[in-house]
Amino acid sequence: MFRLCRQLAVTLIAVSAAGLAATPATADPLLEETVSFAAEIFFLDVDVPGVVVAAVKDGETTVVGLGETRKGNGVAPTGDTVLRIGSITKTFTGAMLAHAVAAGEAGFTDPVAPLLPGALGAAAAKRAPIGLIDLATHAGGLPREVPRKPGPDSDPFSTITDDAFATWLDGNELLFRPGSAVLYSNFGFDLLSAALATAGKKPYPQLLAERVTDPLDMADTRFELAGDMADRLMSGHGFDGAPLPDVPSGDVITGSGGLRSTANDMLRWLQWHLDDAADGPAREVRFLDHGVYVQRDGLETVVGMDESGRMDGMGLAWVAMNATTDRPFVLQKAGALQGQMSYLAFAPDKGVGIFMSMNKFDFSAAYAMADFGNQLLVELAGH
Repeated sequence: MFRLCRQLAVTLIAVSAAGLAATPATADPLLEETVSFAAEIFFLDVDVPGVVVAAVKDGETTVVGLGETRKGNGVAPTGDTVLRIGSITKTFTGAMLAHAVAAGEAGFTDPVAPLLPGALGAAAAKRAPIGLIDLATHAGGLPREVPRKPGPDSDPFSTITDDAFATWLDGNELLFRPGSAVLYSNFGFDLLSAALATAGKKPYPQLLAERVTDPLDMADTRFELAGDMADRLMSGHGFDGAPLPDVPSGDVITGSGGLRSTANDMLRWLQWHLDDAADGPAREVRFLDHGVYVQRDGLETVVGMDESGRMDGMGLAWVAMNATTDRPFVLQKAGALQGQMSYLAFAPDKGVGIFMSMNKFDFSAAYAMADFGNQLLVELAGH
């Protein structure tokens, strides 16, 4: 997988002694060795303060932390370090749509407008019907972000509001006919979580806890800090390398990017996706969640979907990459928010998955992280 000279191997030993915090949740030494060695190489290759790499294979898990949770603090990240997972939040929104469909609360092709509150629903009703499945596959004809005034540095997301969504929908035509193209859209996923709250008759964070995070014992996967989470935070860093403040995500970007989590919780999320032995409602939800609903070949255009690997199709937030001679079928999603960038991917037919996060805005490093994660996934799958 990696070609190393003797000098690099010597360097790795030094790095391991100085900055490695490996917290495996498994007795499988081969998985731990594979992930630890690969993570060290990746960390040496990028200029970021800290990195967390987690992996699951056939139910066994391991977590490796390298560097620092905040530049200069000397604290290595672990599986319990609290991260902002950014747009990986969308994979939970997709699963929540699968829950709603399985429960008979909504249908994939139901229009979103009747499920949106007040002026927002009235504005959406003026446009061509946007189905819930269109929102979950970035095919709703909506822009990436809602146009808005910048928020203050202490609360930058506060100007993302239902009123801002309604204003855009009231005054603008959709960018394309829903279902005919794919354009990455945070706007669309926040409409989706609002609609799911209406369908489920409860606030969206409460529904998410009841249906996903509480049953999976994901206590650290939530929108607001609770308990000792503030003591375990990883700080994001800007493009200049300076630490960024921890700011609230607010109560509107619940569908697109507001969740916090940990590597250990992400492993629980991956294990749920890879558990093919479960029966009952969970099996139906997983089946719906892993479907590929939009094929690239049938689209007029695709924008903003190929950064972590070429999109062959879209699932419920998942970017689907078809199997090749060099790779199994993969579902993946990247995310970034407030100086933190992460990547989640799994091969459902192979029982393997990976999660990675780093704490600096650096697009070159983010591309390298996705490439590394995809290579590691292939290696773990034995493909």
